Amino acid sequence: MNVSRDEQRVLHVLAQGGHIAHHREDNRIIAVDCFNRDGHRLVNCRLDLFAKLKRKGLIASKGGGPYRITLGGLRAVRAQLDNR
Repeated sequence: MNVSRDEQRVLHVLAQGGHIAHHREDNRIIAVDCFNRDGHRLVNCRLDLFAKLKRKGLIASKGGGPYRITLGGLRAVRAQLDNR
């Protein structure tokens, strides 16, 4: 599956335990914020990028909670070095 560089960055953060918090208005998602496992916000996670990831089935939400990576998303993400 073709996944862009920005999508790879978001998927990598989610694969390490991050989540995407969404903000709703009239049952529509109007804004998203991507947080890594330490609570820091990822700047390049936009609403259009979120929609692409959701359409491809790489992220999902359970019970109205935050969006997390799916098994398909884990398969699509490429390995990266973690500079910790």
